Amino acid sequence: MTSPYPAPKPTEAEVGILQVLWDLGPSSVKEVYSRVGQERALGYTAVLKLMQTMLEKGLLERDESERAHRYWPAQAKSKTQRALLVDFMAKVFGGSAEALVQMALQGRRLRSAEKAALRELLKEKP
Repeated sequence: MTSPYPAPKPTEAEVGILQVLWDLGPSSVKEVYSRVGQERALGYTAVLKLMQTMLEKGLLERDESERAHRYWPAQAKSKTQRALLVDFMAKVFGGSAEALVQMALQGRRLRSAEKAALRELLKEKP
């Protein structure tokens, strides 16, 4: 099965930067660094380099019209999550959504509201 994500996929560190940008919206390197640098113990230069690499890979877009360039994800959060999940499901669970869900729920107690939401979601699926 081929990956649904436009190659190359983001690394774990890049996903962390994408999360920050999805939360903040278009941001400067300094703004991203203030959030991700502390969480991941990265220096400003490392965050800058990661974001430049992500731009080259097509994971980010950039506005250079101001002194502090603004970056934002090239893909919507839901599209990226879906593509990464499908890729993970293919690699780890042989493409089986059932196996993925069973593993995710194994050993976990669901609240009544969670069970009801899952039942409704399954009713909607063809």
